[in-house]
Amino acid sequence: MSLFKSLIAALAVSFGTVALAAPVASAQGTKVIIIDQGKIMRDSAAGKDIQTKVKNIESAMERELKPTADSLNSEGQIIEAKTKNMTPEAMRADAALKTQVTAYARKAQEFNIKRQIASQELSLTERKAWSDFFVALRPILQEVVTERGAQVMLDRSDVTYADPAIDATALVISKMNSKVPTISVVRQKIPTQPAQ
Repeated sequence: MSLFKSLIAALAVSFGTVALAAPVASAQGTKVIIIDQGKIMRDSAAGKDIQTKVKNIESAMERELKPTADSLNSEGQIIEAKTKNMTPEAMRADAALKTQVTAYARKAQEFNIKRQIASQELSLTERKAWSDFFVALRPILQEVVTERGAQVMLDRSDVTYADPAIDATALVISKMNSKVPTISVVRQKIPTQPAQ
């Protein structure tokens, strides 16, 4: 069978399947609506509110870390300038320098741990905010399903094609904006382990 005939046969089978599936869904009276979850997250007032608040928390974390980062940077430059023309033997023989480098390495390690904790806390904060967003969104989705008389709601990312008439994204965003325009976003903290 030629490539052309294979292609035609494949298309006939796929269209036949769609043609058979559509009457079955229609005969059963199933009504499907589509939403674009990414657009709801991105364009709703609550979604924008989360994005702004998370960005503000991230900026606050960066401001908290900046003095230590600046201090370490300055200290590193001082050590680098001091050791620039020294041989490895001279560096090892200088007890004061070894003490300074050891202290610097300890502070740098502590700073890296703080930075990792801040990153984890930001991630937890963002996850918690979006979790709260979806909890607030759930009754709105149910309301839209009921209003539209639908039995199935699908995300646009799961659908190859959908008639724009069944897209309820704008309605969901409108309802979300009027009912839940903001979401509380609180910086999540990772419990610190007591020193042993």
